[in-house]
Amino acid sequence: MAAELLAITGATGFVGQTVLDYAARAGIEVRALARRPQDARAGVEWVQGDLNDKRALQRLVGRASVVLHIAGVVNAPDEKGFEDGNVWGTLNVVNAALEAGVPRFVHVSSLSAREPDLSVYGRSKLRGEKIVKASSLDWTVVRPPAVYGPRDTEMFELFKLARRGIVPLPPQGHLSIIHVNDLARLLLALIPGGEDVTHLTFEPDDGTPGGWTHNDLAKAIGMAVGKRATAVNLPASVLRLGAKLDAAFRGKGAKLTLDRVGYMCHPDWRAGEGNQPPPERWLPQVETAMGLHATAAWYREAGWLK
Repeated sequence: MAAELLAITGATGFVGQTVLDYAARAGIEVRALARRPQDARAGVEWVQGDLNDKRALQRLVGRASVVLHIAGVVNAPDEKGFEDGNVWGTLNVVNAALEAGVPRFVHVSSLSAREPDLSVYGRSKLRGEKIVKASSLDWTVVRPPAVYGPRDTEMFELFKLARRGIVPLPPQGHLSIIHVNDLARLLLALIPGGEDVTHLTFEPDDGTPGGWTHNDLAKAIGMAVGKRATAVNLPASVLRLGAKLDAAFRGKGAKLTLDRVGYMCHPDWRAGEGNQPPPERWLPQVETAMGLHATAAWYREAGWLK
């Protein structure tokens, strides 16, 4: 698994921090991009800059054996915000890798790219994928489903609501999820490249046959926080109203946005059965009920969950 030098974007984020943890355990030397100064970390060389800073990107990928592009925009006030981060940012990283002669590129996308007409976010992630796939790089694309685990601020909203006993959800449907530890292990397992992973797109999940219904996941999160949570399936019109209210109260910090409602209401966000990574490389290890309990415990210890 070891690489001479792994260049990472998005290393300060939820998934990126976990990747750094696993890279350290594997003895992988890392160079990581960060917009702000970071505390020293063994085995990590920080490069200050962002996806629009071409000089920083040149420093990031110089001498790298592989680029792991995790950085992306999940929430933005307008289409330009998604385009700048997920399309132009990806283009800048790809160009830097090509100019530096980096042989390997692992790109983290999203299941939302599968249905680009449902949201600006999904459309921007698909465009980012197309840039990677059109390049001459030795690429692999990973489309994670909903990711949960310690440090996550997105699914944390469901844990907070479940603590109150009621979890408002989209209309009934199915989805897949994955623990951040399993996703981090997969990304590092893809470093070497090879015929079994090169020029392929993978949709990993937690291994639950048939995925999860919205209601079953809400109940499992309720159990994790010690509550018998009632799942309430809301129509799209109510979710859109909720998004407007969230924007009014939290502004740019809103978690429920109109764009997010667009893909939340899609009935099937399960990972494709034929798109799983090769089992010889990776299999999920975190059983979800245990993972949810451990995540809730982390939230409590961190003071996030009262």
